[in-house]
Amino acid sequence: MSDTPVIIEAAINGTAPKSRNPNVPRTADEIEADAIASLNAGAAIIHAHNANIRWTGREAADDYLAAWRPILDQRPDALWYPTGVVAPGIDDRLAHTEILAAELGSGLRMAYVDPGSTNVGWIGRSGAPTGYTYTNTFEDIAAFFGQCARLALGPAVAIYEPGWLFTTLHYLHQDRLPAGTMVKLYFTGPYDVMGRGTGPSYGLPPTENALGAYLDMLEGSGLPWSVSVWGGDLMATPVARMALERGGHLHVGLEEFYDPGRQPTNVELIAECVDLAAEVGRPIATPTQAAELLGLPSR
Repeated sequence: MSDTPVIIEAAINGTAPKSRNPNVPRTADEIEADAIASLNAGAAIIHAHNANIRWTGREAADDYLAAWRPILDQRPDALWYPTGVVAPGIDDRLAHTEILAAELGSGLRMAYVDPGSTNVGWIGRSGAPTGYTYTNTFEDIAAFFGQCARLALGPAVAIYEPGWLFTTLHYLHQDRLPAGTMVKLYFTGPYDVMGRGTGPSYGLPPTENALGAYLDMLEGSGLPWSVSVWGGDLMATPVARMALERGGHLHVGLEEFYDPGRQPTNVELIAECVDLAAEVGRPIATPTQAAELLGLPSR
């Protein structure tokens, strides 16, 4: 049994609307309050979106700064990172992170990397799968990892499905993976993450065998990893306890949680992680401990 402190990451909002859960923080003031409460509840890392995923560059960065400057004034130890933006060119997709890294200095120590492409869908009105293709070319992936290396940001690497992990491991084996990398294993629940319908379309279900397959791939890599369930409830699956028992970490939040019969807060989801970690016998990592466990570069 591992006694390594558990890193809890809270994805506090995503693009989830208040119509789905009124507890989703959307304004800068709401994000500030929710992030501070989540950190106080036991989260070591916060992942947040701003008001509009289609804003780029200065506009996107300013909206993040409206929330995160006051958060960092209160919790300078906080670990957090923004999301990507919807834009056709890689320069626009990277620009807001460049600005945030320059203006926040040590207040930004991580960045997202999505190392692959996949179909994201749900069962449409016709009864057939529908949705969209989320695309990250190999050139895009190289640019994201390159930005992390150049700016000394630890990559928070989403693993939507096994091919994304193969790509990440290729970077590791070629000694091209930036310092501070953490892989986040995304399992899919029974619903589309936005509540648009049932029927997952990518990745693996949250089962012991599925997690075992990922752990076989990670064997010998030394990479820290976490588990999450998108379009469902991580704590209602066996992978949360299994991850803690095998030295992994937990990723929860209102970006990914969906249960049509329940509208929790981020703090409530974090509390469930803290309780499960206590049952398993593992302590909770502070942001400072998380930075040390991940080997985040100093900025």
